[in-house]
Amino acid sequence: MSIIEDLQWRGAINQQTDAEGLEKLVSKKAIGLYCGVDPTGDSMHIGHLIPFMVLKRFQLAGHKPVVLIGGATGAIGDPSGRNSERSLQTMDVINENARKLTEQMNRLFLKGDTEASGFRIVNNYDWLSRISMLELLRDYGKHFNLNAMLAKDVVASRLEVGISFTEFTYQILQSIDFHHLFVNHDVQLQIGGADQWGNITAGLDFIRRMEGHESEAYGLTIPLMLKSDGTKFGKSAGNAIWLDPEQTTPYEFYQFWLNQQDADVVKFLKYFTFLSKEEIDELANEIATQPHLRVAQKRLAEEITRFVHGQEALDEALQITDALFTGQVQHLSVSQIEQGFKHMPQSTSPAEPSNLAVWLVDTGIVKSRREAREFINNGAILINGEKVTDVDFEISPEHAIGNKYVIVRRGKKNYHLVTFA
Repeated sequence: MSIIEDLQWRGAINQQTDAEGLEKLVSKKAIGLYCGVDPTGDSMHIGHLIPFMVLKRFQLAGHKPVVLIGGATGAIGDPSGRNSERSLQTMDVINENARKLTEQMNRLFLKGDTEASGFRIVNNYDWLSRISMLELLRDYGKHFNLNAMLAKDVVASRLEVGISFTEFTYQILQSIDFHHLFVNHDVQLQIGGADQWGNITAGLDFIRRMEGHESEAYGLTIPLMLKSDGTKFGKSAGNAIWLDPEQTTPYEFYQFWLNQQDADVVKFLKYFTFLSKEEIDELANEIATQPHLRVAQKRLAEEITRFVHGQEALDEALQITDALFTGQVQHLSVSQIEQGFKHMPQSTSPAEPSNLAVWLVDTGIVKSRREAREFINNGAILINGEKVTDVDFEISPEHAIGNKYVIVRRGKKNYHLVTFA
């Protein structure tokens, strides 16, 4: 199966500018291809990840991926998918965002030696910042027809509410990027989301105007991903799932994938893992015959967490998951507790000994001392995984994991994290 056939099987192709020509090109040589990301934020989320998964597949097939960080275009703002103008950021913020995105991309694409991986990162600020206004108008602007620019979906959708000249010119800058990479980095294919089709085709037109109509350059876009219920993929309770472990911990990341619906998991296995067709077909059969085991969800969560965060982070996520499921939380480290209990009920306690029944009320875990004593007598209170049945038990900072945290479980599932001040 060729790389293009594999992408088609995975449902990862929305549009191609010349499907037959691209198929022939990639079958005869390793090509350079690129996908861009603007540093409008300091991290990508999983929605942003989709085209870069395609870029990674090309890399694994022996091709040469280029990631373009939009240090210049990020200062302008892409109008796609928006009904209003972006708020412009300072260059200091853009540069810091670019630095963090570069680190993320290196983790995804740079496995060992740079040359062996065929991977490069470029920043369009390096060439776009050198173009003067007169050069932009004379050397580049003359090659862009205003009527064609207005007809692009990304612009046409904004005409009713209005679009600034700044955002209107974005497609010119992206076209210059494609041309620059075509000439200087042997890049023949641009990959982007479905909303990038107009920008990509503008770039192809510009390359052919500058380099001749026989120039071999291509565009490919990725479908907009929707879940089985029709909602947009990538949001969890209204919050994005970030690739930055400081914003979405590896445990949270793992849990997001683990909790996917049966109706979505095969699609996500195709998009977000590098498993073969045979392996995914086997997992699809598990869903059909033993859905309660959630084998496919577990494999999905493991594969994508390992890819984004590495084996060590995956191991921690698995350890936290197992500890919370079994109740054996006493062996968790401070950092693992902070990951696993980030969104669970929490309270603080003074750093002094206290009767457990009183302490449970003071920390808000139970409503009254009578209720606290009942829970203790019934063996329904666990402190750091250990059952406590003595109503006279005194709890103190000595019981805290890492001299900081006490994990209280009331009943089978009600966890509460207490931090000793």
